[in-house]
Amino acid sequence: MERYLQPTAFFDYDHPRLQAWIESELEGVPDEPVEQIKALYLAVRDSISYNPYVFRTDANTFSASYALESGETYCIPKAVLLGAAARSIGVPSRLGLADVRNHLSSPKLIEWLRSDIFRMHGYIELFLNGQWVKATPAFNRQLCELMKVEPLEFDGVHDSMFQEYTEDGHAHMEYVNDHGLFDDVPHEFIVSGVRAAYSHLFAEEEEPEAPKGSLVQDISSP
Repeated sequence: MERYLQPTAFFDYDHPRLQAWIESELEGVPDEPVEQIKALYLAVRDSISYNPYVFRTDANTFSASYALESGETYCIPKAVLLGAAARSIGVPSRLGLADVRNHLSSPKLIEWLRSDIFRMHGYIELFLNGQWVKATPAFNRQLCELMKVEPLEFDGVHDSMFQEYTEDGHAHMEYVNDHGLFDDVPHEFIVSGVRAAYSHLFAEEEEPEAPKGSLVQDISSP
């Protein structure tokens, strides 16, 4: 269990700015692990905007501190940020990776990926009250409201995973492949998987060519 508590280059809760952020978010929160994790979950979910277009292969961009400083990122760094914050208060965490089919996306994003499968979706598992529970802080409240999907809640007891359906009954998310659980970010494994799934994005460039803007802007545009 000790390996799920250690700081790493990715779960870098020893970073001064990250330490200050964690302390600020927990101000006034009862000194109880579940209550603290619930507060940190909401902070990660809603204060860091979800934007898949900012994906880069640079290892630094997968770290918790980078997610915090950038203010917008995608599912893996958001999960790592929550996991790092959890480790800082003594709650073991590990990263989960899966492929998901996104039934509710923007035409621009689907065109960019040439697929409705999102390779290497990241979530976090937290060890609370003697059991591992899943948390998915990826989609911020603003994005969920635009998508007409209830924002994912997390009570520290039950798994919090992507909803299968929207509020009006349309298909939303489907988990199609499980890549396992990791005590640290398997950077090379993630990048090679993304390159294999979306080779057209890279061409001869090291980084993918991404559209300008964000998913929120895509959905908000008429």
